[in-house]
Amino acid sequence: MGLFDDSRFSRRTFLKTAGAAGAVALAPSVFAQSSRTLKFTLPWLAQGATAYMYVAEDQGMFKKRGIDVEISRGYGSLAAGQAIGNKQFDFGLVSASSTILCAANGLPLVALGTTNYEAYLGLLVRSDSPIKSAKDLVGKKMGGVPASVEFPLWKAFALKSGIDPQQVEIVQSDPRVLERTLVEGQIDAGWCVTSSSYAVAQGMGVDTRAMLMQDYGMSFYSNNIVTRPEVLESDPELCRDVTEVILEALAFSAKDPEASMGILLKKVPELALSSGGKENVRLSQGFMLASVPHPEAIENGLGYSDLGRVAEMTDLIM
Repeated sequence: MGLFDDSRFSRRTFLKTAGAAGAVALAPSVFAQSSRTLKFTLPWLAQGATAYMYVAEDQGMFKKRGIDVEISRGYGSLAAGQAIGNKQFDFGLVSASSTILCAANGLPLVALGTTNYEAYLGLLVRSDSPIKSAKDLVGKKMGGVPASVEFPLWKAFALKSGIDPQQVEIVQSDPRVLERTLVEGQIDAGWCVTSSSYAVAQGMGVDTRAMLMQDYGMSFYSNNIVTRPEVLESDPELCRDVTEVILEALAFSAKDPEASMGILLKKVPELALSSGGKENVRLSQGFMLASVPHPEAIENGLGYSDLGRVAEMTDLIM
């Protein structure tokens, strides 16, 4: 059953496997001579926050390691984790909380590393909203996307912030229109990845503000580089190479964000078609890059995961 001996989630097993994966990711690189093809899923639409994946493709970082990669958009981090676990994709970017939640539900997933360290999960409201804290949500409408990374965490957040989740009306939304329903006042708040939704709303010309889960004692890493245990066991060299490529591309974006933006807009030109498209890309990438230079990466290098923090996240998920 992959990571687990039975259907119950074992944090000890999860941490042990994550540690083994980290050791593989740090091993010296040996480039393959023959081409390997893999399918890779993003957690969401192509956007500034994942521009580095297109940098890796554009700059030949995969090619020089003998890898052909097909990058596909995602439909929410939870859905991305499920798609990898169900063998629709070989690798992907999945938010840490979704990685843990999928594993807890018996999906065989393993994290090879962490790209950035703050998921920006929480509430987004219009700047003129009377909602100033989580308790102000009582009696209000809150929109959310069921397949998204943050949606399963709502009840835990509500209880931790001292409100009855049943006293907030949840409006399930399509990911393509969540921000528009907030901007147009159809909902009072959005339960979302606030950095992404802030950028989208800003592109629509509307100012918003966020209340983050971390402010209520619920902090989560952002994206993990994820595959299945069977892939790690059968081809550790491929897992090492994929991890190194992604971290190399992330470093490129951190050192030259303008070039990274240009590559993304070249590879996905429709992002620049709307009036706020380029600004959306700039903001989305900026939030992501701001969440990279955390102590984990500064003290240990890109990709490092603090297993103590992973244990705390696992406890919150459970």
